[in-house]
Amino acid sequence: MDFLSSYRVILGSGSPRRKALLEAIGISFEVQIRSIDETFPDSHKGAEITDYLAKLKASPFLSELKNNDILITSDTLVWHEGKALGKPNSAEEAKQMLRSLSGKVHQVITSVCFSTLKKQYIVNDTTKVFFKTFTEQEIDYYITHFKPFDKAGAYGIQEWIGLVGVERIEGSYETVVGFPVFLVYKNLQSIVESN
Repeated sequence: MDFLSSYRVILGSGSPRRKALLEAIGISFEVQIRSIDETFPDSHKGAEITDYLAKLKASPFLSELKNNDILITSDTLVWHEGKALGKPNSAEEAKQMLRSLSGKVHQVITSVCFSTLKKQYIVNDTTKVFFKTFTEQEIDYYITHFKPFDKAGAYGIQEWIGLVGVERIEGSYETVVGFPVFLVYKNLQSIVESN
């Protein structure tokens, strides 16, 4: 996009889904990855967690930012019955997560942090997802064939389980995928306009 021609946009994420969504809106960017310990305070709930982690993911980059750099970091989680469901550590944990989501409504929260030399902005978005009731065979099939261990709540809405299991959503589909593109675009415009 022309309005970003004098900026270097850095996506601080290894997620192929975030990369594809940013490419889809015509933004030139580079991917840089820094690993951090994604631990958050126990007192945090819902969007407080994703806001905290999106900001934390920016911290290793801040000392390297130059004048016209815009760093984008992001975090997504599934919030269900007062608990955060992050990425599962095993097939058994993934099965437990999907069993708990089966036949119920949950929220997917994605936060995006924009960092420049001058300022840091954090935005978030929440979408409600309504799941059908899954059979054990469906859960086993999905985990065996799609190995959703890099996804919050142990599922990707764009994969098989989303196609057969999501009855409806209230909110942004892209937020569930892990990157609310409408918010990203709007905030990039605001950053450029305010400089």
